Amino acid sequence: MTRSIFKLARRSALLALPALALALALALPAQAAWPEKPIRLVLPFGAGGVADVTARIMADKLSDKLGQRVYVENMPGPGGIAAARSVISAPPDGYTMLYVTNGTAISVASFNSLPFDPVKDLTMVSMVGTFDLVLVVNPESEFKTLADFVKAAKGNPGKLNVGSIAVGSTQNLGAELFKSVAGLNVQIVPYKNSPDIVVALLRNDVQLMVDFPPAVQGQVNDGKLKILATSSPTKSPLMPNVPPAAEAGVKGYEVVSWNGVGMPKDTPKDVVAAMNKAIGEVMKMPEVKDAYAKVGVVAQASTPAELLKRLTDDIKKWDDVIVKAGIPKK
Repeated sequence: MTRSIFKLARRSALLALPALALALALALPAQAAWPEKPIRLVLPFGAGGVADVTARIMADKLSDKLGQRVYVENMPGPGGIAAARSVISAPPDGYTMLYVTNGTAISVASFNSLPFDPVKDLTMVSMVGTFDLVLVVNPESEFKTLADFVKAAKGNPGKLNVGSIAVGSTQNLGAELFKSVAGLNVQIVPYKNSPDIVVALLRNDVQLMVDFPPAVQGQVNDGKLKILATSSPTKSPLMPNVPPAAEAGVKGYEVVSWNGVGMPKDTPKDVVAAMNKAIGEVMKMPEVKDAYAKVGVVAQASTPAELLKRLTDDIKKWDDVIVKAGIPKK
């Protein structure tokens, strides 16, 4: 009889297990679907620049799409170190992002060592946009094409000057790469800012200027400056009448600057995938494309792998340029 009672009790317990499991499941709080709170996008630049403008446009649209506020936090500083460390030290839960840029690759190439490694310490999410450099002259100069400038520079070694801003900037390294690829003996002259280069170009202190389109677009529209070529490998959709350097006399010259988004390493794959999908949808919006175009940027998303490849490729590219140009590392 004791054995029968034991069997009956055991059977009752087994029958009760599903009900008990259901009760426990209902008692536990359900795992919240991401996102359930605001998302911070850390920007390694100050307010007002192209990166800041494009980041805020994207953040506004992502806020609408995700149902949670995505806000931009400006954290400028040398090498983007402060911004990167802030993101890398954050929990990998999908609520902190870093605006990764071509400048991130340049920082890795420019410093002997950094307190972070964007390749190892971040999970790439998506590209946001791309933009070219432009090679600009005074329209009253003898240079009607980029080939004209290259020919004159080769015929007068050491006589022509190319203006750019700050040594180690994308513009400066883009000018150094142009000099190297074209095989020219020209002086790369750094200036404090873009307006100073424009003045120097109009005075003929420099004969060519390398900068981003927004820095010169107003003067180009007024006929005071002329764009000879872009640094893009193909014609820019924003400047369809301007040839890329490869078609204008300098084959092999290519500089494509870019912005993208990264998250701390070990961020859950489903969260990365969800953010990648949301950014891809935002970048396809006509109003986003138009707003980006106004500041010289082509809205463009990507896979995480594509962004990682672009970052790693550019680290090597800019390291080679810096070494060849003899620019001291920091």
